[in-house]
Amino acid sequence: MIRLFNVYYPVRTLILLGGEALIVWTSFLLGAWLQFRADSYMVLNYEYGYIKILVVTALVLICFHWFDLYDPARFNAKGDLYFRLLLVPGLTALMLAFVGFVFPRFLLGNGSSLVGLIILTLALFGWRTAYGWLVQQPYLRERVYVLGTGERAQRLVQGLRQRSELGIEVVGWTGNVEGALTREAVASHLMDLVDGGVHRVIVAMPDRRGTIPVHELLQLRLKGVKIEEASSWLEKMSGRIEVELLHPSSLIFADGFRFSASFLLMRRLLSFLASSIALLIVFPIIPFVILAIKLDSAGPVLYRQKRVGRGGFMFYCYKFRTMRQDAEADTGPTWAGDDDPRITRVGRFLRSSRLDEIP
Repeated sequence: MIRLFNVYYPVRTLILLGGEALIVWTSFLLGAWLQFRADSYMVLNYEYGYIKILVVTALVLICFHWFDLYDPARFNAKGDLYFRLLLVPGLTALMLAFVGFVFPRFLLGNGSSLVGLIILTLALFGWRTAYGWLVQQPYLRERVYVLGTGERAQRLVQGLRQRSELGIEVVGWTGNVEGALTREAVASHLMDLVDGGVHRVIVAMPDRRGTIPVHELLQLRLKGVKIEEASSWLEKMSGRIEVELLHPSSLIFADGFRFSASFLLMRRLLSFLASSIALLIVFPIIPFVILAIKLDSAGPVLYRQKRVGRGGFMFYCYKFRTMRQDAEADTGPTWAGDDDPRITRVGRFLRSSRLDEIP
């Protein structure tokens, strides 16, 4: 842990952020040099080229944060990581195109931004692959202790140990405590492990009354150790919110409920713009998707399901059909598993490529 401005940051997070900032900067700098060659010195020094590249670098890093690329626990598979990596240069290209249309003098010009984006895309794939190997090395692994017992804590421990790409080492959990599970026993076991260097404590206790070591957790928090709820980690790894395990206080005090009118309007405009451009890009393949669905299995091309939105508002969600027509005849709407026999052959490809989301 490194302390900057009274905030503790893991070393590997700083390596990731610094490495990507350097890669973005170098990619656009190299793009400018390849396009301008002998004139690159003039463009960079006398036409504010370095400042323009610095602004673009900041925009790209914001896109990384927007797509949760600094929170690897949200990636359900390695393909999810690479898919989000592709979204970053895509969104950056849209923003640069808009800025270039409104403020043409802001861009370096001569196609250098396009060349920089191509270099950036290739470099990001190589860097993230190398970083995935790097965080699994002992000196950069994040040491985690799971404070809790029972099925929930055990499921969390197993999930963390199976996700080696997270670079997390579970050094222990309360289920290993011998004897009666009192507050004193839990606190003693926790402090013994923390003395060995724990970076994060995840609380997964079903009943916290009289058992949770509040004083010890507060001391760890002051030392820079992160204290987090198990529900947030289970949500990240599974992509689902375990409603039955939520505490009322989690909803009452959590952020995320306050949105200004300007924020909602901007989010709506960006969503509409991004979806319209994406629809134009994928439009040529839509007829082939429709033909593949019709040839693979009988039934309609589109699948319609009723959903509940904010304030109880009911709406219909449309997707390309990926299951048999009678998939929900016996069981009703249920979650689809990895090897769900109801999924068709074409549907399996559409789900993995997210093409079923086009409608």
